[in-house]
Amino acid sequence: MLKKIKLSAFILFLFAGMQLSAQSFYKEMQSKDNIISIGIGPSFAYLDNGGQYRDYNFELKPSISASFSKRLTDRFEIKATGGVQWITSGGNPSTTATNIWKANNSSFTAIGSVYYFDVMPSMYLVPFGNHMNRSLFNFYGGFGLGVMHSSTEQTKSFNSEEKPGREKITTGYVPIRVGLSYSLGPLSDIALEGSMLASFTDNLDGNVGVNKYSDHLVQGQIVFRRYLFSTFDR
Repeated sequence: MLKKIKLSAFILFLFAGMQLSAQSFYKEMQSKDNIISIGIGPSFAYLDNGGQYRDYNFELKPSISASFSKRLTDRFEIKATGGVQWITSGGNPSTTATNIWKANNSSFTAIGSVYYFDVMPSMYLVPFGNHMNRSLFNFYGGFGLGVMHSSTEQTKSFNSEEKPGREKITTGYVPIRVGLSYSLGPLSDIALEGSMLASFTDNLDGNVGVNKYSDHLVQGQIVFRRYLFSTFDR
């Protein structure tokens, strides 16, 4: 009798285990169409007092981002990204440049941070209908529209005794992002991602008209991507 009870219990536990395994496999096979990402890496700001860019004489600062992506098809997704980048002036400006800055009452230095948020469509080079079937490597990219807010301390000279003034500005920008992802497993990727945030202003640094283009932010980040729940209607 005891042997029959043990055998029945073993069969029951075995059946229950098979059921749980089947349910888990079914859940994994359901397409997970939502992705969260966290990125960190070096960055620099293209500013009028930012340095000599052709000579690579400028300052690197950290940047952090977080994003949420919603897959729309096997190739396209919509992506919302927010983050912060620290910026600073730099380089060794010539006497001619500083004389012009002084005459225009422009800022010699600018140090602070820029907070940003944008939304953009993104496209994958290799399409995939299910997260379980994605390729080992994939290339993605896109552009969109966003808004940024900068807060910097600026000085009108290189005099160390000058008290910096706080300046704030909010403006729009066009984000351009490309990345190369590598699949770590069924639900995770690691990616190398490059971004340029092309702003609509030349005054993030309090210095206008020296460079040919407006002030822009450039980032290179290592991004961890995680596939989450399936679509809401499933």
